[in-house]
Amino acid sequence: MLVNQTRGYHWSDAETRALLNIWGEHDVQTALDGNFRNSHVYRDVAGRLGDMGYDRTPDQCRVRVKSLKRQYFQAKTAAKKNGHHSKIFRFYKDMERILSSRSSAGLDAHDLDGMGVEGDETMDGTEEDGESVDQPHESDVEGAGECSNMEYPVKIEYPNYPIPVTVGSCSAVPDTPAKPIEDQPTPMTSSAASRRHKKRFANLSLEKLMEKFLEQSLEAEENFYRLEEQRLQAEDLRRETEHTREMHMLQMLGQMFSGLTTPTVTSSPAPQSARNVKTGPSVTRARPYGGSNSHQTCQVDYATPSPPAAPVIERTFSLGGVAHRGMDILPLVKNIIPPLTSKKHKGQDGRIGVIGGCQEYTGAPYFAAISALKIGADLSHVFCSKDAGTVIKSYSPELIVHPVLDGPGAVQEIEKWLPRLHSLVVGPGLGREDKLLNNAKAVIEKSKLRGIPIVIDADGLWLVSKEPSVIQGYQKAILTPNFMEFSRLYEAMHHQPLDTADLRVTAQQLSIALGNVTLVLKGEEDIITDGNQVITCRQEGSGRRCGGQGDLLSGSLGVFSHWAFTSSLNATEGLNPTLVAAFGAATLTRQCNNQAFHKYGRATTTTDMIQEICAAFKKLFET
Repeated sequence: MLVNQTRGYHWSDAETRALLNIWGEHDVQTALDGNFRNSHVYRDVAGRLGDMGYDRTPDQCRVRVKSLKRQYFQAKTAAKKNGHHSKIFRFYKDMERILSSRSSAGLDAHDLDGMGVEGDETMDGTEEDGESVDQPHESDVEGAGECSNMEYPVKIEYPNYPIPVTVGSCSAVPDTPAKPIEDQPTPMTSSAASRRHKKRFANLSLEKLMEKFLEQSLEAEENFYRLEEQRLQAEDLRRETEHTREMHMLQMLGQMFSGLTTPTVTSSPAPQSARNVKTGPSVTRARPYGGSNSHQTCQVDYATPSPPAAPVIERTFSLGGVAHRGMDILPLVKNIIPPLTSKKHKGQDGRIGVIGGCQEYTGAPYFAAISALKIGADLSHVFCSKDAGTVIKSYSPELIVHPVLDGPGAVQEIEKWLPRLHSLVVGPGLGREDKLLNNAKAVIEKSKLRGIPIVIDADGLWLVSKEPSVIQGYQKAILTPNFMEFSRLYEAMHHQPLDTADLRVTAQQLSIALGNVTLVLKGEEDIITDGNQVITCRQEGSGRRCGGQGDLLSGSLGVFSHWAFTSSLNATEGLNPTLVAAFGAATLTRQCNNQAFHKYGRATTTTDMIQEICAAFKKLFET
């Protein structure tokens, strides 16, 4: 429905007479005659009124002229009965002067035929593009030209449909004899007029109409959110049901094959290189497959500089996904999570250190440190440059900030804190300034001597690509590259472009080249490998890739690595603790991403993901 924006503007007598003087001028009447599109004419009329000091829009002028013409013809009809036309319509003489002068310009008896009480006007330019003429309101006759404080009802107009009109001059219409005024149609009855009035007007003020509209909008919004919540609950129920069904199928398959002996798989060593004359003995290692009685045996020749890749053991976990294979890793993650009891003291569940934060990058170390706290660490330390210290402190009072990373005695200051730390995260917001990179390298060397688990991300991976020896062979290290960082590391170690045909194989090759350091290749599927085994995490995430998600992963990985290395051997059932920690952190990060994306969609940020850590952790590991 369309609301007429020009109703409710009152005209004073002076304004009305000024309008009639302008409208009655010869050039205006000539421009209006025979034109259906006349907005330019009324723009000119409004401009002339503006020059006289009256601020009116072209639509207001056009509607006022229509109202005056309607009242004129009503007064002319009533004058036949009592002759007091001046009492009915005060501008009668002005209108009579203007309209009588138009008889030679095409205003004849045929034009007057339709101008009765109903208010139908001639197509002389006062209505445009098929606009219908409205039924005259009582105030148009009784208070014409007078200002009034009465509240006019809001007019609701339905969109009018264009009436096809043959374009041509008025002379093309065949001449018809003029009808006497007595033969004009009689006015509508009062009952018919009231019925039309009810259809065309809503007896509501503008404020009440807006209030009603806002109430309906709020109600529609509440209904939408209620239906969306019901849809999400149904989706969760469907996922849980599918998960339970597939777990039951896996149990049935396990019972079917429980009595069968699983053959060992041995990988044949690659041909020895011609330049390696001395070869050492082959070492056979047996690693349990997720806690079952079967063993995966791989034969690795450590005498060659490029040993063959071990068999790829793919283990996937997807909450609510299609495939659920190797569902034995998630229980291992649950085993390493320490219980919450009142007998513990502060710091026992984890004291995490973050090496990073410079003048340009202050958000990354904050995201990593606060994620570690929200996952379950008791204390988070941030070792950053002096310029970044105050900014990071302002983000959260829960963090312990040490602005010493660019100082003259940075390594010695950080080394004092190493005995108190359980794990170290190197790289978030570190930057590539030589001084900061050298200090980070020295801290890594000190941490390796103490056997502290180290997670390297972001600019820390840049340091490793330039100097791989800084981390090569350290079994408690975990690297978390994205695709570009992975390509840089691969080319630095193999001196050839990355082969993207099978990223699981290339990730395993890179891990072996780094001395079986655990890698977490982030992407559509997170590929986790220590050179011996490959685990694929297919936990459902989202298409949103905002900055800071990797910092959430590295911070959570620092906590999980501490829990994994301090748990008993039975907790991980012989699996490499770094693999268990990496799988837990990757699964949690992707779940946080998924939950935040369901709430915020394209507007999802890392801050929104961090707010989902509690719910995601409980859903994955505590239910």
